[in-house]
Amino acid sequence: MKRLVILGGGYGGVKILHKLIDSEIPKDVRITLVDRNPYHSLKTEFYTIAAGTSADKEVRTEFPNHEQVDLVFAEIEQIDTENEQIKIKQSDETIAYDYLVIGLGCEDNYHGIEGAKEFTESVQTLSKARHTGLAIGDLHAYGKVAIVGAGLSGIEVASEIRESRPDLNIRLLDRGASVLNGFDSKIQEYVAEWFVKNDVEVLHHSNVEYVEKDAVCNNGACFISDVTIWTAGVKPNYLVSELPFDKDTQGKIKLNDYSQVPTHTNIYVVGDCASSYHSPSAQLAGKQGEQIGDVLRAVLNGQEPQIPKEVKLKGALGSLGKSDGFGNMMKQPMTGLLPRLAKSGVLWLNKRH
Repeated sequence: MKRLVILGGGYGGVKILHKLIDSEIPKDVRITLVDRNPYHSLKTEFYTIAAGTSADKEVRTEFPNHEQVDLVFAEIEQIDTENEQIKIKQSDETIAYDYLVIGLGCEDNYHGIEGAKEFTESVQTLSKARHTGLAIGDLHAYGKVAIVGAGLSGIEVASEIRESRPDLNIRLLDRGASVLNGFDSKIQEYVAEWFVKNDVEVLHHSNVEYVEKDAVCNNGACFISDVTIWTAGVKPNYLVSELPFDKDTQGKIKLNDYSQVPTHTNIYVVGDCASSYHSPSAQLAGKQGEQIGDVLRAVLNGQEPQIPKEVKLKGALGSLGKSDGFGNMMKQPMTGLLPRLAKSGVLWLNKRH
């Protein structure tokens, strides 16, 4: 019996699982999916949980059910590549593998800033997004919220909180000269104007020096913050840093053309843990998952896999509340209701699948 273990039920891991199920899993293969939650979480929508504009159930879908697939809901303690087994936290249980997929996603990167980990909220996991939502929901009228980081996550968190709580004072700290540094200038200007119209203060050229329980210290000045949310970068799951594999400057595992670890070709890596010239995204993880699914399908059937084609992404979409948005559509920058509807459509397709 061949044992395939998939670590992480995120966009990449679930895409691989669906790909193998849809192509009929070979009878001599047993698949085990390990995830901390008993459901697949739609991470691109965690900002709505943090803002309190969506119910928890709206960002969850069920894992696929199949007689050759075992679901294990637990935290992982160690990936033991020498003995080819996975150790589970608070248990003597280990899960042996012949083939392994690492899709554990990412966690906040605090860049060594004092107090950031202890005194900021997060949207990196559903549990943390819930905690953030409780903190925002419990704020008194005219409370102060600081959001560190003006990338896609920071923008969506700030705009959604503004829609949820018009009374709050929201401040967005942007390290650069413009929000959404990686997007077209038309989109940057549109989002900047949206924040002006909706009374969200943006501090450009920010340099957060340290964070306290009720304050953020930036460029030599400290200001009161009742809730501080961290969206200023991510890094691969900490378990990846412990693995004896070659990694890039971001700590992501370097792979061959088949998304395999070159020194351990029975191990595949997908999503935020895999080295790529593309920025991390759910779309990228899904595309990689499709490719790894094809490779594994061939390998598990004793066939020679084809080298996957270069990943091509369709652009990015972002929201500004429930009725406004932005994104690259048909290779053109778009703003307003249309990209927001497109994002809702992508969410619907993910749920339906």
